[in-house]
Amino acid sequence: MNQNQKPWALVTGASAGIGAEFCRQLAGRGYSIVLVARRENRLRELAEDLSRQNSIDCRFYPLDLAEAGAAQKLADYLGHESIQISFLVNNAGYGVAGTFNEPDWETHDASLQVMLNSVCELTWRLLPAMQHNGEGYIVNVASLAGLVPGSARNTLYGATKAFLIKFSQSLAMENLDSGVAVSALCPGFTYSEFHDVLQIRDQVSEMPSWMWMTSAEVVEFGIDSVMREKPRIVAIPGKVNRFIARLARMLPGGMLQALTQKQSKRWRKQD
Repeated sequence: MNQNQKPWALVTGASAGIGAEFCRQLAGRGYSIVLVARRENRLRELAEDLSRQNSIDCRFYPLDLAEAGAAQKLADYLGHESIQISFLVNNAGYGVAGTFNEPDWETHDASLQVMLNSVCELTWRLLPAMQHNGEGYIVNVASLAGLVPGSARNTLYGATKAFLIKFSQSLAMENLDSGVAVSALCPGFTYSEFHDVLQIRDQVSEMPSWMWMTSAEVVEFGIDSVMREKPRIVAIPGKVNRFIARLARMLPGGMLQALTQKQSKRWRKQD
């Protein structure tokens, strides 16, 4: 890489929330950014702001990662533009409201494509260049939900996040000597549009303020965690979230499941 050329980061789900905050903070750290999400207007506006404020090259690529071949399209675009990604943030994701059998299968299939298949395929396509260059960072945005027992409703969300954690751990072990650092970022309750999409804003607003973190706090912790000399492979931001994760490891399974069932009713939308 030319000494005057800024390294490139790619962020999926970049149009709002944690994804947009990753773009802001990585731009502030000197990365040029490729923003990927469905909402073109938001991407365009954010890309223009980031480019103007940080004097970086900012590209946006409107894309629905639920579509077949989406990761290949994105990789082809990067190749055509001669962009090599050195910091990948797999952030795109969402929850599907309701019990498992309420949505049609196409809805579940799309969510799995976004949160599992596209993450694996995009990582598979971009990792070799990082390994060849001997440096790179990959952050898979998982969740505290992947570290505690599953709860009723929004059935696949915690399961997919648990997968991302295990995937990140294995990938990190495989790349110990490659110069590529991998981390699963596991936030808890974070101020974003996520709960509005699930229509549970009223329920989660009843949670005490000390359980919440801002997107800026979560993202700063995530970037610092993967860029440490010894990266945190499972990065849990916030003392409260780390306490919950430790509790989940210590309590007997039956007791933990009962506690999760009781507490989950407070933030899951009920009919």
